[in-house]
Amino acid sequence: MLAKINNFEIDLSKPIDISISLTNTDENPIAWYIEKPIIEPVVFGDWIGKVSEGKSSTNFNNIFFNPHGHGTHTECLGHITNDFYSINQSLKQFFFSAKLITIEPEKIGDDFVITKEQIQKALSASTSLSLTNEALIIRTVPNQKEKKSRKYSNTNPPYLSEEAAIFIRETEIQHLLIDLPSVDKEHDEGKLLAHKAFWNVKDTHNVNSNARLNATITEMIYVSDEIEDGNYILNLQIASFENDASPSKPILYKI
Repeated sequence: MLAKINNFEIDLSKPIDISISLTNTDENPIAWYIEKPIIEPVVFGDWIGKVSEGKSSTNFNNIFFNPHGHGTHTECLGHITNDFYSINQSLKQFFFSAKLITIEPEKIGDDFVITKEQIQKALSASTSLSLTNEALIIRTVPNQKEKKSRKYSNTNPPYLSEEAAIFIRETEIQHLLIDLPSVDKEHDEGKLLAHKAFWNVKDTHNVNSNARLNATITEMIYVSDEIEDGNYILNLQIASFENDASPSKPILYKI
């Protein structure tokens, strides 16, 4: 089924899913020092909400998870502000022109960092058709499938430099997607330099008027090696949570 989005034709029957599914097994990725998600049937006395147990006509599960630590999620600036901002109120459109780039983070001291220069080089190297990109998708290498089940806590994963985040903001990218648990360093003393720079938040307790209320960051995606760098249409799907973040399902379509 063909559709025209932003004047580009895409085939809706050929989605490219770059999300990581949430499970209650050890295969689920984990960040931020929490345990794996819990998916289990509701129990009332001797009644169990599970068809295979023979006492229920339906499967009726409770799910306990953390959107930031348990898989692909999309967040708004409410993730770092004193005042409440909801992803459900911040993200009101769901189809965007997007560019996928691949970067090998640079070793700086004990860290691996995605730099402004690397992003500039990757964008300038693109030979695909030119369009105004509303979203930027960053795939890091090495790109093992183990990313889909990695335990990130206390591993000091790669992150985005403040200068890189400023550059992305100044390029007028509204939606940033990355295959890491955070755009910031794991242990950064609460500085959150890349988050603040991308959202243009100067003071988390008194948000400036030119902060980017409708910009989003999506973390813990997985982009397989078979997906080529270049331009796509992005469908950024979230659940309707009144929360700073929601589990999400970003889908790409070839142009």
